[in-house]
Amino acid sequence: MLLVAHGSRRAQSNEEIKLLTEKVSALAGDNFDLVDCAFLELAEPLIPDGIQAMIERGATSVLVVPYFLAKGAHVASDIPEEVAKVVKLHPDVDISISQYFGAAEAVPELLVKLALSSE
Repeated sequence: MLLVAHGSRRAQSNEEIKLLTEKVSALAGDNFDLVDCAFLELAEPLIPDGIQAMIERGATSVLVVPYFLAKGAHVASDIPEEVAKVVKLHPDVDISISQYFGAAEAVPELLVKLALSSE
């Protein structure tokens, strides 16, 4: 699993994504052999490099998970274009893109819990 975030000029924001990735990895258990993160822009690794690194570590399939709230241009076009660059180089590797974070059924419940915990 490759968690993909936008990337930020603010290093602390990118570190938050890396910490989130560690937590996701711990929760994923045996469901994914590798869990890592990459960024669309402004931080490294970029998406193609992140996928390539997973392949070099032995991945035969990579699920790209967009950590975005809405299906804007980044989710609709930019991420698929970046992923396609690696698919062309590795047709033998199963590389796919999941639904983006904001489309998950659990998001509304999560938002309510977040609001209630802030009271």
